[in-house]
Amino acid sequence: MLRTLTIRDFVIVDAIELEFSNGFTVFTGETGAGKSILIDALQLALGGRGDASMVREGAAKADITADFALTKLAAAWLDENEFSTEEGGALLRRVIDNAGRSKAYINGISATAAQLRELGEMLVDIHGQHAHQTLLKPDAQRDLLDNQIAVRDPEARAEVLDVASLYRAWRALVRQREEYETNAKNVLIERERLEYQVGELDKLAPKAGEWAEISNEHSRLSHAASLLEGAQEALNALSESDDHPILSQLSSLNAKLGKLVDVDVQLQAVLDCMEPARIQLQEAVYALNNYIDKVELDPGRLREVDARMEALHGAARKYRVTPEELHDEHAALAAKLRQLADATDIEGLRKQEDKAKAAYMEVAQRLSKRREKAARELGAQVTSAMQELSMSGGSFAVALNPAEPGAHGLEQVEFLVAGHQGVAPRPLAKVASGGELARISLAISVITSNATTVPTLIFDEVDTGIGGGVAEVVGRLLKRLGRERQVLCVTHLPQVASQANQHFQVAKGTTDAGRTVSRIDVLDNRARVEEVARMLGGIEITETTRKHARELLAS
Repeated sequence: MLRTLTIRDFVIVDAIELEFSNGFTVFTGETGAGKSILIDALQLALGGRGDASMVREGAAKADITADFALTKLAAAWLDENEFSTEEGGALLRRVIDNAGRSKAYINGISATAAQLRELGEMLVDIHGQHAHQTLLKPDAQRDLLDNQIAVRDPEARAEVLDVASLYRAWRALVRQREEYETNAKNVLIERERLEYQVGELDKLAPKAGEWAEISNEHSRLSHAASLLEGAQEALNALSESDDHPILSQLSSLNAKLGKLVDVDVQLQAVLDCMEPARIQLQEAVYALNNYIDKVELDPGRLREVDARMEALHGAARKYRVTPEELHDEHAALAAKLRQLADATDIEGLRKQEDKAKAAYMEVAQRLSKRREKAARELGAQVTSAMQELSMSGGSFAVALNPAEPGAHGLEQVEFLVAGHQGVAPRPLAKVASGGELARISLAISVITSNATTVPTLIFDEVDTGIGGGVAEVVGRLLKRLGRERQVLCVTHLPQVASQANQHFQVAKGTTDAGRTVSRIDVLDNRARVEEVARMLGGIEITETTRKHARELLAS
């Protein structure tokens, strides 16, 4: 659940820190006071889009922090992504400066907005004030039904993704076959060109890293005489010269100093420095002898290496790559040839196409069965909720209309509604009035929220278009939902506000500098009476209005 929300310099909010409890919480206040700004701020902390316009005028940056208690799923995600802390919570923070630059943090560790969104989806489910308008779109109806399936069976979520990927793979093979049938002549010409190029490079057989190796060998062979001469000269100076070689002189000096040390031990330090030098020189002599034994004058091998370098360089120039890249170019051309060879095998392509279609149909038909079951359940649940929301006799159904195979399956999802008993259900977009649509949308929101495991649910003015006794029913529905989850609701309805366990009032004010700011107060019982009375009676609050407010709160 959401424990605290801290907002600084966001739109018209100066500095606010809110503490939340379990159950059903409402935010009320005059229109334009900034109720929905709180939801916007929370969405930003959950990885939503932000820009410089969200920073309060005159401030350097907006800073929003949301502190959540963890579910097992969220805790596992934090462990997996190395964001866990000893405290065991989830602290989501988002900072946006007045240039539009954004920073995100999870438990004080730098994160991406995408990671905030991924974690946020496990912690909060937000139903926006325009949910009933979105509900009219076919894609939104299909997504809602599929989400219901996925909540009950996590494997079904992968199934929805599989249908889309398998459809794309199938259609890609269809296009490949059609392109071959249309451009068979061009394909054959291209294949012949690639066969010649790959054959030429097969004969050359360039190897990975060969150019560096052969360049080094060429350098060594072409300079073999000077290398031998230099190495022999060094060897003579160190040990083989007839005229006092360095190693002999150093050995003689060490022997003399060894005798003098017996006379004066202070010379031991000098001897200790010279003896390692003699040893190192002796090692150098061994190394030079070994080197001279290996370096040979080999004109024949030099000619071979010259020819190989010329062949590699010529091929690289022909294929417009560097000699180092020739091996990769050979592999790439060979891969293209294999692909083209497959593409020219029309029967092979048809078999691949049929196989891909069969794989798609298997998963799509399995998804169709899941949708049929979910459609019956959702229809029955929303129909039941409609009776509570003063739509007695009305019914709701989810139609699965057969369609051509597509990325979303084998059917189109369509919501149907009958506002009265004895009337055949018709498409939601054609028959529902504004008030009916708002009630149906709310019923669906409550039902889908019951199915999810997300601990915090937010309803942002989803009760728009509802009033009277229906509003009281809505309040009871949300309060009932609050017994199992944390429910936050922005509302204008006193019947809804009176059902809350916790009540925040949002109001506009001005600072000493004349700036407009939004403030939020937690209401006690007496203040709640005044606020509910204001919502009931408008500008002038009478004792009768207060009495009515007390009755609402008492009920």
